[in-house]
Order: sequence, then structure tokens, then C-alpha cells
Amino acid sequence: MSFWVLLKILGSLALLMFGMKSMSEALQKMAGPQLRHVLGAMTTNRFTGMLTGMFVTAAVQSSTATTLMTVSFVNAGLLSLMQAISVIMGAHIGTTVTAWIMSLGFSFNITDFVYPAFFIGIILIYMKSRRIIGDFLFGVAFLFLGLGTLKETGFLLVQDPEANAIISDFFARFNNANFWNSIFFLLMGTILTLCVQSSAAIMAITMMLCSTGVLHIDQGIMLVLGENIGTTITANIVAMSANVQARRAAFAHFTINVIGVTWALICLKPFFGLVCHIVGFDTAMTAAAPGFAIKASMVLATFHSSFNVSNTLLQIWFVQYIERFVCWAIKPKKVDEEEDFRLHFITSGIMKTPELSVFEAHKEIESFSERMQRMFSMVRNLLTEKDEQKFSKLYSRIEKYESISDNMEIEIAKYLDQVSDAHLSDETKAKIRAMLREISELESIGDACYNMARTINRKVQGKQDHFTKRQYEHINQMMDLTDQALTQMNALLSGRKEAYDVNITFNLENGINNFRAQLKSQNINDINNHEYTYAVGTIYMDLINECEKLGDYVVNVVEARMGTRQKAS
Repeated sequence: MSFWVLLKILGSLALLMFGMKSMSEALQKMAGPQLRHVLGAMTTNRFTGMLTGMFVTAAVQSSTATTLMTVSFVNAGLLSLMQAISVIMGAHIGTTVTAWIMSLGFSFNITDFVYPAFFIGIILIYMKSRRIIGDFLFGVAFLFLGLGTLKETGFLLVQDPEANAIISDFFARFNNANFWNSIFFLLMGTILTLCVQSSAAIMAITMMLCSTGVLHIDQGIMLVLGENIGTTITANIVAMSANVQARRAAFAHFTINVIGVTWALICLKPFFGLVCHIVGFDTAMTAAAPGFAIKASMVLATFHSSFNVSNTLLQIWFVQYIERFVCWAIKPKKVDEEEDFRLHFITSGIMKTPELSVFEAHKEIESFSERMQRMFSMVRNLLTEKDEQKFSKLYSRIEKYESISDNMEIEIAKYLDQVSDAHLSDETKAKIRAMLREISELESIGDACYNMARTINRKVQGKQDHFTKRQYEHINQMMDLTDQALTQMNALLSGRKEAYDVNITFNLENGINNFRAQLKSQNINDINNHEYTYAVGTIYMDLINECEKLGDYVVNVVEARMGTRQKAS
């Protein structure tokens, strides 16, 4: 029987974790963009940052989601390190709501709400306009079903003499309330949370074991403290491939909880005694006492809340010192990241939501676009470079950028393809389609820049005559217009499209097209008038035509981002 009880425990934990994940993702789909704007706008000082983190985490029911989002914002430069630390502190308070939901599961038969939620949820899922609400209800139902099953299985475990004897004998070895036993359970809570990647799941197991009397409440408290450390490791794993500021934000998350657990261990007896007094729980109570299961789960939930609230209120005054410490601990690498291909914002996050993944891809495309404008600037410099050695070095850099643009297109497209496999809202699907078009057009901009560099190199290697003064002026005028178009494109990709006037780009494109047509006609006349040779005229018009093509690609990027279409002339 014990084997089937173990399977039932694992299955109920899987239901609980799936319910939490589904509920969190559904809430982020409903308010994903708004949550991002709230995180970006409501962090003007440490206290508003703390409140923002608290309310967002309470809303999405996942401190992991809030922390990962915050780390991504720091990675993207939208939040400063100090703002991120205050948001993470608030997330520690917001996550305590989850423990109270679980505690309620031990207070009454929570499965009574499961089947009505499933029924209403399936109706809403088949109503396409209400599908996300249906997903949320299914997540809630799975969460409650997992909790209810876990509670029932816990009592089955106690009733099974063989399983009860094995578990009781194991925990009985550590009944003495000494330092090393406490550290053992602290480490156990940390390691289990790290392995499962869900502090909610380990909290549920702790509540089940304590409410059945198998695990002493003192040991359960140490597991709760360990869970607080274990849950910080997820963000640190995610941040390993991020930039230095994001790694510092993740390390601050770990530092805050380690400091908190340290002072909690020092003050554990009076602190735990106060919690027991508030709940009305006597540590001498046995599992046979009336209301033991309810009070044991309430003690754990109250301790979890009291610890996180106290820890945040104590450390919120020392945010600047925590910032200094993590900056001292994590030094920036002395490498030229610009010359090496590496995705800066996309990270292989654990338990990452599609909305957050799309945001990271958005920032990566913004970086891609800025890189292409730098590549165009190199081409302009190549045109006027007279020193042979510097010319060769600059041309090699442009070749490297062209290779980088190809790799960025492939890697971002691969990432978006993985994201699109998830259950997405229609709005997010449309964003991914637009992003795929954007990266394709940006790669074409890189190709156009490389084609111009090759044309200039061909002219130099072929020892062709120099352009006339007027040709240089015309090329620079065309490149000025093209650079303005690239600047406008980057302004759109880095800002909000609601504030962007798309007519600016279309007017620049019309100006580029008209200028190209004028120069094409004038070039024929100049060749006929022997102003320059036909070969020079061909190279000259190749550069002009590539600028015009580049302008078309810019318009395509803008159209993809704005969701508009205009036939290019």
C-alpha cells in the first residue's frame, strides 16, 4: 500500500505544481503588458517598488515569475539594480498568500470547489473570447485538487503502519532541538526546493507532514526557512547567462533571504513562540488533539508570512548597502561583448512564462536593430577611409557584423519558435508573427550594408578612379536619409508604438525613392558627358540602389511593428 500512497503523493504534487503554473500563466496573459508597465512605472522609490513587487506577486501567485520578470527588466535596462532589489523584497511578502491558500486546504474540504471550477472553466475555454479565464479556473481547480488529494494521502500515510513507522523513525532521529538537527532540516528544505523548483510544492509537503503529526512543527519551521533560500536559486540559474546587472539582481535575491534566515535562526525561539501564541498552538499538542491539523498548517503559514514581512521591513532600509555588496561580489567581465555574438536578453529560464519570453525577444530585436545601424555607420566610414590597413580592419569588422546578423536572426527565430509551442493568447501569437518578420528584415538590412561594403572594397581593390566631389555629396545625402530612417526605426523598436508617428518613416522612404530616381537619371547624363567612367558610375549607382533597398527593409520593419501596410513606391 505504501508504494501506491507514495505515487499518490507525487501525483498530487504534480497537480499542485501544474495548477500553480497554469494559474500564473493565465493571469500574466490577462495582464502581461500591464504588469510590465506597472513594474516599470511604480518603482520610483524603495517603498513603491516593495509594494509593486508585493501586489504583482500576490496577483500572479508566483514569486518566481515576479523575480524572473524583474531580472529580465534589469537585464534590459528598464529597472535599476536598486529598484529591482525593492521589487524582489515585495515579492517575498506577496508569495506568502500561496501559503495561506494551502493552509485553507487543511481547514475545510477544498475539493468541494474543484468540480464546479472545472465545469465553468471548460465552458469558458470553448468560448474563445473567455479562454484565458477558463485556463485560470482550470489552474485553480488543479491547485485545489492537488491540495485536497495531498491532505487525504497524508492521512492514508499515517494509517499505513509500515509507511508511518519508516517516516516516523527517520524524523525521530532528529527530534532533539539542537543546532545540527536544525541545520539539517534547513538544508533539506533548500535542496528539495532547488530540486523541485517550487517552494509551493515543498510547503505543501511540509504542511501535510506537520498536520498529520509525522513531522514535528519545529522541524517544519526549519524546512520553511530552507525553502526561502532554495527558491532564490532559480533566479540565479536564469541570470547566469544574463548581463552583470541581472546577475547582481538575482544574487541580491539570494543575499536578502540568507540574511533573513540568519537573523531568524538567532531569534528563532522567541519569534516562533510569538507565532504559536498568535495562532493559539501548543507545541506539546499531538496529532490526536482536536483541530491539530488546522492549527499546525496555520502556524506554518503564519510563520512564513511573519518571517517574510519582518525580513522585508528590516532590510528595506538597507537597500543601498545590499546594492553595494552585490556590486562588490559580482564584478563585470572585461570583454568586448559588442564584437562577439551573444544574445544579451534571451536567457534559458526555468518556469518562464510565454509573456516574459516574448518581452525578452522584443529586447533582443531592439539590440539587433541598434547593431545594424552601427554596421551602417561603419560602411559610411569605410567609404572615406584612405589608410589601407585601417580600411582592411574596418572591412573585416563589417564582415563579422554580417555573420553576427545571420546568427542573430537564426537564434531569435529558433527561440520564438520554441515560445510559439506554448499555449498563447491571440495577441501574443500576433506579436511573434510580427517579430519573425522584423528579424528577417533586419537581417536583410545587414545584407544591404555588407553589399555596400563589398562594392566599396571592389572599387578600392580594382583601383578604380575616385568618385567626383558631387558623387560623394550625393552618396552622403542618400546615406543621411537612410541613417535618419534607421534612427526612426530604432526609436520605434525601443519605445511604445502608440507614441510613434509612422508617417515620418513613410516620408523618409518617399524621399529616398525620389532621390534615387533623380540620381539614376543624372548618372546617365554624367556618363554621357564624360564626367566619370561607366565603371565608376556603376559602382556609384550600386551604392545608391543598396541605400534605397535598405530604406525598403526599414519600412517593412516599421510596418511589422505597427501592424500597418503601405505599398512602397
